[in-house]
Amino acid sequence: MMGDLPRYRIVPSRPFEKVGLDYAGPIITKPNLKRSRLTLKSYIAIFICFSTKATDLEVVSDLITEAFLACLRRFIARRSKPSVIWSDNATNFKGARNILSEWNEICKSNRIQLFSAEEGIEWNFIPPASPHFGGLWEANIKSMRRILLRVAKSAIMNFEELTTLMAQIEAVLNSRPLSQLSSDPNDLNPLTPGHFLTNCAISSFPEPYTASDSLSYQSRWKLVQSLRQILEPLEHRISDPSADPC
Repeated sequence: MMGDLPRYRIVPSRPFEKVGLDYAGPIITKPNLKRSRLTLKSYIAIFICFSTKATDLEVVSDLITEAFLACLRRFIARRSKPSVIWSDNATNFKGARNILSEWNEICKSNRIQLFSAEEGIEWNFIPPASPHFGGLWEANIKSMRRILLRVAKSAIMNFEELTTLMAQIEAVLNSRPLSQLSSDPNDLNPLTPGHFLTNCAISSFPEPYTASDSLSYQSRWKLVQSLRQILEPLEHRISDPSADPC
């Protein structure tokens, strides 16, 4: 049997008032220079709303305090200031110890904690060796990574292209029904996290078809369009819990 949910998961609150936070990556990116062979490492900061399960994906250019602080400011500007943030403890993961240790140090750094105190944000860390405490955001990381691998595969994007693709993946995650779909065709549309963010279901405009063999360095935007086309059937599949998982 499943235990009782924590109080902050069931008490009504506005979207992103209480959030879980984690990092995913690194994701290999390239500079905007068209023919540059230089590659960079980018990361994804994942914010999960505890009350609505809404997801916010922020692309971070580096694993340093300044980059994360800028990411946190962007999140607050778009989603409003959270009152509580929960994040992982890096000691939970052995395989990615170096990256997650740096991430843990960033979260616990004086600058981040001072910023949180000044903004009135309560920052909590789950207990060491207790990854199940972060099951909510770990599940979303798994979904995001699964979609990203399915869509992007081995494509190396620049920072702007990755940011655009992550925004589209975010829309897919926020279009998932919060309850099981009804078999009655006359029933109401299912409630999704997107309804709490925009007061309606999240929709996107159709992209023109782009053949994969027409991609070129002179038209990098076609790459994002072609990836978006791969994402479309995943949207229909993820919106139907009875279909195969992504």
